[in-house]
Amino acid sequence: MEWKQMAVGPVQANAALIWNENKEALVIDPGAEGGRIKRKIEKMELKPLAILLTHAHFDHIGAVDLLRETYQAPVYLHAYESNWLSDPSLNGSKLFPVVDNISGKPADHLIEGEGDMTIGSFNFTVLETPGHSPGSVSFYFKDANIVFSGDALFAGSIGRTDLPGGNQKQLLKSIHNRLLVLPEHTIVASGHGGATTIETEMTENPFLNGFSL
Repeated sequence: MEWKQMAVGPVQANAALIWNENKEALVIDPGAEGGRIKRKIEKMELKPLAILLTHAHFDHIGAVDLLRETYQAPVYLHAYESNWLSDPSLNGSKLFPVVDNISGKPADHLIEGEGDMTIGSFNFTVLETPGHSPGSVSFYFKDANIVFSGDALFAGSIGRTDLPGGNQKQLLKSIHNRLLVLPEHTIVASGHGGATTIETEMTENPFLNGFSL
C-alpha cells in the first residue's frame, strides 16, 4: 500500500490518496479543490473504491460530491455526524467567510462504532476519536504502519475544540486511549500539516505532556 497527502483549500487541509499495486484507491477527506484531486487520481491512473471521512467539517468535505459522482465511490462517515454534510451551520462553512456554504448529499454508509473494515483489498481499523467533533474517527492501517488521525492529533499539537460539539477533555482521552496506544513507530498522517509518529507525539507534544485523565 502506498499513500500521498495533498494540502487543499483555504485552510490547507490534507486530502489523502491510498492505493495498492492494482491501482485501487481510497480517498480520505477530500476537503476542496476537487478538480486538482481528480487530476492527480487520473494522472496516477487510480480507481477510487470509496471516500472515507475522518469527520464532516467543511475543510474536509468540500470535494466529496464531485469525487463521489465522478467515480461512483460511496462515502463513509460516522453516524454522529450523519446530517453534517448537508448543514452549513454544523459543518462550519457558515461560520467562516473564506468559504461558501457547503451543503451536500448524505453519506452512503454510516460508521456506527469501532472495528475492522474491509473495502476491496484494503483492511483497516476504525478508531473513534471524538473531541474535535462528536463523530471524529481515525483510520488505522496496521500493515502499512500508518494512522490517518483527521483533526484529532497533529505534529506538536491537537485539534481545536471550540467548534460545535467540541470537547477538549474528550479529545485528550481519545488521543490517550486510542492513538497513543498504537505502536510507537506508527506514522500519524494528520488532517493539517506534516506527518509525525506516535513516539514523537508521546515525548514532544506539549499538549500531551503530563495531562491526566
